[in-house]
Amino acid sequence: MRFNLPYHSPGQRIGLLGGSFDPPHVGHVHISHEALKRFGLDQVWWLVSPGNPLKARGPAPLEQRLQACRGLLQHPRIHVSDFEAQAGTRYTAQTLAALQKARPKAQFVWLMGADNLTQFDQWQDWRQIMERVPIGVMARPGQRIAAQTSRAARIYDFARLRKRDGQMLGQMQAPAWCFVNVPMMNISSTGLRQSGAWNNV
Repeated sequence: MRFNLPYHSPGQRIGLLGGSFDPPHVGHVHISHEALKRFGLDQVWWLVSPGNPLKARGPAPLEQRLQACRGLLQHPRIHVSDFEAQAGTRYTAQTLAALQKARPKAQFVWLMGADNLTQFDQWQDWRQIMERVPIGVMARPGQRIAAQTSRAARIYDFARLRKRDGQMLGQMQAPAWCFVNVPMMNISSTGLRQSGAWNNV
């Protein structure tokens, strides 16, 4: 099956930032810029999901969110993709398997916030994700202790890179992960929805 995906050269290191982006905001842009620098990535792809299996309430229509993402981005190495909708995958492990099959010459790195690492062991097939691609974890103040003492962090402590080795993350064989502290912006998709700044109609 042919997929419509951003262009990349063989061997490029591509960070994957998944989520509903409901709505996207400058905080997403900020952590994407930081990921490019901290983890030595060539590109970052925003994987805009059709819906989050962990959330009961559905997000705004996919096309609305894709358009909002594209309108927000102005960086030549950060791209937007609806790959999950194209491939029909629902969970991250499925998405990664399909992506690696579709683009076997790319070096993918999964990107997540420290809050996700805290509850990572609740994700579907989370160990498969750890064993499939390196993972870059970005933390804001207040999330560090819970994330670094989480079940996933303890089990995979042997695969953790030091902060100063983060630039090598995209070249590592999984399992490998790196935890970095990133100054975060005080903005969230939840807050924007509650403020009425995002119209779901």
